[in-house]
Formats: sequence, structure tokens, C-alpha cells
Amino acid sequence: MNVLEVDPVGAMRLVDESGAVLLDVREDEEWAAGHAPGAVHVRLGDLDARTLDTTAPVVAVCRSGNRSGSAAKNLAAAGVTVYNLAGGMKAWREAGQPVVRDDGTAGTVI
Repeated sequence: MNVLEVDPVGAMRLVDESGAVLLDVREDEEWAAGHAPGAVHVRLGDLDARTLDTTAPVVAVCRSGNRSGSAAKNLAAAGVTVYNLAGGMKAWREAGQPVVRDDGTAGTVI
């Protein structure tokens, strides 16, 4: 099953215009180091499509796009409208998008 990919600008457009959810599937320590503001964190190993609000599109995010690609394929198979963030959080940061910690301070991508 093919999943559409979006770049960071396209991901933000989906969030702003369609109410898409940024779903970060990285591990806890990666999330704690820094994530996209407003993202939802569910580790890939804990992801269950049945527990997601599927009324809004989902943009799956990881560090480089590989794990989120797997998550996106699983979600798509469950009928979720989903996109994969091409290049992951590395591309997000390189595009100048904000990366924050839970306390709102500047974060980093590990």
C-alpha cells in the first residue's frame, strides 16, 4: 500500500488547513529531546489505529521517515487518511520549523 509523503511545508499546510494531527512515533528519549509543537506522541510499538481519532488526517513523523513510513502504512491499512513526513524531524528542523521540549524550551533532534 502506497502512502503519500509530504515535506515539512506540506505537513504544516495539512495541520493548518485540514486540522491534521502530527503523530510522532519516535522513542521517549527522542521525543523528550525535541518535537514539533502540537505533535502527539505514541511510540511506534504502542501504535494502535483503533485508538486514534480518525476524523482528521494524520501526518506520521519520526527521525528520518522510515519508522513513520511503517506507521503510515499500518494506519492506511486501517482506513486512516495518513501522510508520511518525508525526511522526518531532520527535514523538519532543516526547513526551519520549530523543535521544542515539553516545557516549551528549544529542543533538538536526536
